[in-house]
Amino acid sequence: MLFNSFEFIFLFVPLVFVGYFWLASHTHRAISKLWLVLGSLFFYSYWEIKYLPLILTSIIVNYFLGYLIGKFQHQKKLFLILGIVFNLLLLGYYKYFDFFIKNINWLLGTQFPLFYLVLPLGISFFTFQQIAYLVDTYKRETKEYRFVDYALFVSFFPQLIAGPIVHHKEMMPQFENENNLKIQYQNLALGLFIFSIGLFKKVVFADTLGQLADAGYSQPHGIRFIDAWLVSTSFVLQIYFDFSGYSDMAVGLGRMFNIHILWNFDSPFKAKNIQDTWRRWHVSLSRFLRDYVYIPLGGSKVSEFRTNLNLFLTFVIGGVWHGAGWTFVIWGALVGLGIVFHKIWQKNGGNLPSPLDVIVNFVFFVLSSVFFRAPDLEVAFEILKGMLGLNGIILPEEIKGIYYNPSLTYHPLGSIFLHRTHTDIGLYFVVALFVVFFTPNSREWAERFRPNWFFLLFTLILFFYSVVNLLNVTKFIYFNF
Repeated sequence: MLFNSFEFIFLFVPLVFVGYFWLASHTHRAISKLWLVLGSLFFYSYWEIKYLPLILTSIIVNYFLGYLIGKFQHQKKLFLILGIVFNLLLLGYYKYFDFFIKNINWLLGTQFPLFYLVLPLGISFFTFQQIAYLVDTYKRETKEYRFVDYALFVSFFPQLIAGPIVHHKEMMPQFENENNLKIQYQNLALGLFIFSIGLFKKVVFADTLGQLADAGYSQPHGIRFIDAWLVSTSFVLQIYFDFSGYSDMAVGLGRMFNIHILWNFDSPFKAKNIQDTWRRWHVSLSRFLRDYVYIPLGGSKVSEFRTNLNLFLTFVIGGVWHGAGWTFVIWGALVGLGIVFHKIWQKNGGNLPSPLDVIVNFVFFVLSSVFFRAPDLEVAFEILKGMLGLNGIILPEEIKGIYYNPSLTYHPLGSIFLHRTHTDIGLYFVVALFVVFFTPNSREWAERFRPNWFFLLFTLILFFYSVVNLLNVTKFIYFNF
């Protein structure tokens, strides 16, 4: 079930919200938690019920292994290894098995048939979340929890499908807090405000800019310089507003239930270097990779060469986590190389004046993201050729026909900002750039929130403008990962 759908906003959320707090005030709190677990599992299985046994199996097995790790200290390493292997095999089968077969066929000239497996929603997120739980249990950083509490920690619907990836120590104590079992109207108002910001990001910015990005990536051959940059930059803005919008909605929904969920974005494009960008972008994944990949590899407590290698490998693994394809491997490698280069540059006194540092950092992000978006290497190289000006600078007729009035005199750059067919894409493009570079982010807006008439009006405008534009409901980009 999509956050940006009528059934979710006007049926599912009100029903789960009212039921949860009514049961919390009239029955045992375990019943209210069970209601929330059942609601979250319904939310998950609404798309495809055949994957409900998958997530239930994952929850049961990981809970049982966590119990064994905590109970039998002498064999805890064995149970941890079993848990990690189980989770990686589950993820690997659904996400990477066909990719593995394709490469075997290519290398050996075989013709093993593909399984064409459909990736279950959220499997990357709830798998990593549970691996972190098992590792923390191994380190004796958890306590014994009831099954319903653990099931709620994994399945809580705001962050189930696309994160943020949360820690047990951040979430489970909140569900145990009796004060959180009562409606807190300050949290409800703030949650609606944050949710409305996220919904606006998704519906207004992400879905609009996605039209330009999709048109360019679907017709990449011969793409020209200006258009290639517009298309690739539009995708970067699209994925930022799409994923940060989802994350904001998750934070807002959690706050309605008196649960504080980690902010997943912190104005990444205001960063002055690539390392800072990845501290601000997809914060929960960056934290997971740091704690459970980079540090176990040795972190920075080894030689300079090993430290740089650890950084590089961490981002390659992060690239592979995003998808089964060589485009994701190359994307992760490019980001890793960029961070290693920055560290070496910084150590040797390298520095760029502001705002040139922000611009260079953003340009690198756009260039590397071509591999993230492209469906294959051929399309990626076509877009990059265009961005380097190897195909000329005039906009192609295909894009012109979709977004410009053909009866007007054609001006390569001006037409995207002056004319329209279905929507003012040029205006949205400019406004989106202004927003990411010059306005407060969602967390900063939330810190300024006060339950007064200004914020009430602001929330209503964002919410209703978004709702009236819910004509073509689109799924979130990170549902693919």
